[in-house]
Amino acid sequence: MAGAEPSGTGGAGTQAPGPEPHPAGAHAPGTHAPGTPAAPTGGPAPTPPSPSAELRATLGAVRAEVAKAVVGQDAAVTGLVIALLCRGHVLLEGVPGVAKTLLVRSLSAALDLDTKRVQFTPDLMPGDVTGSLVYDARSAEFSFREGPVFTNLLLADEINRTPPKTQASLLEAMEERQVSVDGVPRPLPDPFLVIATQNPVEYEGTYALPEAQLDRFLLKLVLPLPEREQEVEVLARHAAGFDPRDLRGAGIRPVAGPQVLARARAEVARVQVAREVLGYAVDVCRATRQSPSLSLGVSPRGATALLATARAWAWLSGRGYVTPDDVKALAHPTLRHRVQLRAEAELEGVTTESVLDTVLAAVPVPR
Repeated sequence: MAGAEPSGTGGAGTQAPGPEPHPAGAHAPGTHAPGTPAAPTGGPAPTPPSPSAELRATLGAVRAEVAKAVVGQDAAVTGLVIALLCRGHVLLEGVPGVAKTLLVRSLSAALDLDTKRVQFTPDLMPGDVTGSLVYDARSAEFSFREGPVFTNLLLADEINRTPPKTQASLLEAMEERQVSVDGVPRPLPDPFLVIATQNPVEYEGTYALPEAQLDRFLLKLVLPLPEREQEVEVLARHAAGFDPRDLRGAGIRPVAGPQVLARARAEVARVQVAREVLGYAVDVCRATRQSPSLSLGVSPRGATALLATARAWAWLSGRGYVTPDDVKALAHPTLRHRVQLRAEAELEGVTTESVLDTVLAAVPVPR
């Protein structure tokens, strides 16, 4: 499955190279590929488990289905699939009108998952998201009425247009996959994924997400404006009668489901990671804490997130082991929202993307 927004350059909308076969004869006899577990003394090198071609093809078909409705956002689709494989949440950022909502609806249709949408507004209350106790006059008792959070894919639309109090209502759901009301924990369905969209924070009437909540998003994907040819294709589809509210009419059909995702997750969990690659991921994250341009570096939670996304990307690329290139490919979307620029660096035109580029160029790659 080619291209997650993940790429070594980290530019908005860039795509990582697609799955490539491991080059034969690339390593001298007696050595092993970077990232593969070294052979025990006196024994053959362990063979990493081979990802199922059938599962990878099934998840790869998701892109083709989503493309029937959404033009030019293949990178974001792959990022969302990685999040599903890692059981993580995604923050989608882009200006209004780049098909963020349509992307999520199309993905849920292709994966045969339940989805609900919440439009975040300044007057939205926490109970409008999680649900609340409602008094039943007939039984003279309180009963719990589920909120929209009880779904597989929760589209939190324009999450930065609601105050922090309501934003925080998702923290328990995102971290513990449950909602507690009146002291009673209520588990959420599996899979459960929050896909929050936000407009750039400099837009009027927005509230920046608190660091604690940002850190709970596995990935931050930036949806760019389409290229000219892609925009022409969008208009051509609308001229031919495409209705974004009618996904069935667009021909989108379910090609996977919860069982496929569960099997794929089990395979991702078996992807091997050499200790040298673990050290490389840690060194990348620790380097952000020492960057003079950042007031906040990546936390240990960010390092575990980078490991998880790199394993999923390795699996999607057809390998049973993680290489340093997998870590590099996912560094930008996994870490960009976990760091915070110093004010003086921001005034000098420094961006989080350029800081991550500098970090990746400075940290030695294991060989």
